Amino acid sequence: MDLALATALPAIPDDNAPVPGTLQITGSVLRPMALSLDALRAYPATTSTPFDLRCYTTQRFIRAVEPYRGVLLTDLLNAAGLRCEAHGDFKRMVFLAIGHDGYAVPFTWHELFNTPVGLQAMVAYECGGAPLAEADGAPLLFSGADLVPAPRHLKRLARIDARVLAP
Repeated sequence: MDLALATALPAIPDDNAPVPGTLQITGSVLRPMALSLDALRAYPATTSTPFDLRCYTTQRFIRAVEPYRGVLLTDLLNAAGLRCEAHGDFKRMVFLAIGHDGYAVPFTWHELFNTPVGLQAMVAYECGGAPLAEADGAPLLFSGADLVPAPRHLKRLARIDARVLAP
């Protein structure tokens, strides 16, 4: 194909490409979901406590963060429904949170549904009482029970992928 013609053709949309400001829940779920910021606001809300965001490796102070408001990650996973094809699959389930830039962080079923981590892992859409916009990194993932919040503080959250690990 002629290079000039190829550059003039419109790009073919990728149905699996993440849409900015939209969170997809995919993988081993019964009801795959694509949630806008407005759809996230329709779920019961939870609020974090303020915290200092510090670099994990250097402990350098990045910034003080006002309370986040958002929806618990467990509420979203329960709404999507976990697909367990074999008895006990949920015990081997991991959830990979992936940002638009490819940054990814994991959670396990056990920590989300069987420890205090699940009570503080949220997808936030508001900070300090003000709505977060896509330019602010919304939606973002925050794990308030982590000893150091920076490694699982994920801006521009694109997808939560549920996976069952092989035994």
